[in-house]
Amino acid sequence: MKLLPIVLIRQLASYARTPSTYLNIAIFLMLSVALGLYTSPWLEQNNSDLQVFFHFHPWLYLLLIPALATQLWSDEANNGFLGLMKTLPVTAFDWVVGKFLAAWFVASTALLMTLPLVIIANYLGEADNTVIASQFLASWLLAGSYLSVGCFICVLVHQRTVIFLLTLGLLLIASGLSSLLDALEHQAPIGLIDTLASLSPALRFNSIGDGKLTLRDTLYFISMIFAFLSATTVTLNYKHS
Repeated sequence: MKLLPIVLIRQLASYARTPSTYLNIAIFLMLSVALGLYTSPWLEQNNSDLQVFFHFHPWLYLLLIPALATQLWSDEANNGFLGLMKTLPVTAFDWVVGKFLAAWFVASTALLMTLPLVIIANYLGEADNTVIASQFLASWLLAGSYLSVGCFICVLVHQRTVIFLLTLGLLLIASGLSSLLDALEHQAPIGLIDTLASLSPALRFNSIGDGKLTLRDTLYFISMIFAFLSATTVTLNYKHS
């Protein structure tokens, strides 16, 4: 744990000096605002929350998260990272958690840059800031869970393109579960639908985003993050040994 902050700062510095980081954040912000305004006359209505904007976050993260994930481990792989680990007093846990937190910090920064929407919502009317806070929390947890998946994929493969495509594919499947459930609603057994619903991060996200903040949904995202980070650490230790 002593070297975890060093890993965190090093990865943040890597993001800071990479122009694509700023480009990805800008694209996320522009699409988030543009899609929200395009699909709903939000400025003309007395809306109390930001659901029209957060509704697209599961899909917009399909662009942002894989892009952030590709920068996590590729440099170390190119420079003989496994050999470096044998010579430094840093554990796989330090590497995994430090890098994950750095990527989550960047995603959180992108999310926090949407705060002007909160100011506008309060200016236009009586905004329900409790629901808005729930929506921010839902988006933040979703970004963290998606990043944990990307972190795991990064220790399995080293090519940036492969990492991006695999992360995008898995997250697309996860985000598309809700659409699949809608299609199977009257054609599949209820037990199967309930099982798939419990695995869908998008449905959990929508539940929290509607203001229904429950411990069960929150623990789902935390458990997902913990599970994939644990799998990443075990895989890295196996490769190291």
